[in-house]
Amino acid sequence: MKIISDTLSLSTKGFCDVHDITSDVSNKLAEHGLKNGIVTFFSPGSTAGLTTIEYESGVIRDFSELLERIIPSNVPYHHDARWGDGNGFAHVRSALIGPSLTVPFSDGKMDLGIWQQVVFVDFDNRPRSRRIRLQFLGE
Repeated sequence: MKIISDTLSLSTKGFCDVHDITSDVSNKLAEHGLKNGIVTFFSPGSTAGLTTIEYESGVIRDFSELLERIIPSNVPYHHDARWGDGNGFAHVRSALIGPSLTVPFSDGKMDLGIWQQVVFVDFDNRPRSRRIRLQFLGE
């Protein structure tokens, strides 16, 4: 059994900017030569999230619009009153979606459904440089 740590870097635009990272992680998995195990994804910080979704423009727009309905970006948040940075909504969205995800892999491929991709979502209110930590546990 091996444990291998790695990272991905992204430039994001904020405001529910969704990035499909499935192929990037698949390439890392192939580079490391692991066949069976799990990969954990983790986003350091508190204004982004990781999840799975069908990476298709309609559902991405639906996802963004849903988050705007349940956690609007244009209402006051206590965080904004304290810090004045206007991204309270991003912190709440991140807490809802979560900063990590674990996916099993078999025969050197992630065990995702045919229409399922791993996505990184930046909820912040400005462009950012992001790092995603990957940890592979497998053989």
